[in-house]
Amino acid sequence: MSDVLVAAEHRRGELRDVSYELLTAGRQLADATGGDLHVAVISGDVETFADQLNRDGVDAIHTVADGEEFDHDVYAQAIEALHADLDPEVLVLPNSVNGLDYAPAVANALDLPLVTDAVALDYDGGLTVTREMYGSKVETTVEVAGDQQAVTVRGGEWPAAEGVGDAEIAAADVDVDTDAGATVTGFEEVAGGDVDISEAEFIVSIGRGIEEEDNLPLIEDLVEATGATLASSRPIVDNGWLPKNRQVGQSGKVVTPDVYLAIGISGAVQHVAGMKGADTIIAVNTDPNAPIFDIADYGIVGDLFDVVPALIEEFE
Repeated sequence: MSDVLVAAEHRRGELRDVSYELLTAGRQLADATGGDLHVAVISGDVETFADQLNRDGVDAIHTVADGEEFDHDVYAQAIEALHADLDPEVLVLPNSVNGLDYAPAVANALDLPLVTDAVALDYDGGLTVTREMYGSKVETTVEVAGDQQAVTVRGGEWPAAEGVGDAEIAAADVDVDTDAGATVTGFEEVAGGDVDISEAEFIVSIGRGIEEEDNLPLIEDLVEATGATLASSRPIVDNGWLPKNRQVGQSGKVVTPDVYLAIGISGAVQHVAGMKGADTIIAVNTDPNAPIFDIADYGIVGDLFDVVPALIEEFE
């Protein structure tokens, strides 16, 4: 009972980034517990997903080919059955809309203590989970009791697993009742859902510093010149200047692009929580003491209305 079991997540035929991050978190725990890392792949094209998840550090992948998209009952039944068969010490799930749907049910059914929204995990004879509270202003550590535990991990906090693994891939012998409850019959994008900023490699994000909506075209010119994706902090969305799906932060989306260019963003903790996982962070702000500079790899102290035109000229 020293193994770790993680559950992958996919949507509309594609694995979510958090799936690869779960592998890293799970491998770190398995190294500490001295066990193997097992991965559950449930519903959809499980064979393709399993191949994609066969990364360094994965010991075994278990597929459950019931259903096409996420279904609460299918996931709950499959994970409960796999947990009973594998008897892992730690169950690691995504802290996503889907993960938070079934994680409490699974923990209740298996009588496991559940800690959600982990940003760090540590194991030294027992599991310790680090969480953030009060809008990420306070960091807390939780020592989890019991011989077995369940935890959901926040996306963007662990690097994606890399390399090619040699894990054993096998169909799990799980009897799932697909008629037990609700079934997903389709998807409908919300207004402005033409772009998923969480998948973007280069993001230009704007904050209060742009001052008014009439200045948006200047930023859009930079986005076009650089081939980036436009995003923003919460005040821009609250003002109705950009749709909700463009918001980065604790109440928006978590993004992990190669480059994150923050223009006129002060760096409030709620926003930083959604973009601190970017490989390279560049900040433009008139205030040299703006918190955004504390996490930026490169900073420009200057007026965005001078800096942005210069950047456009350079890229064009």
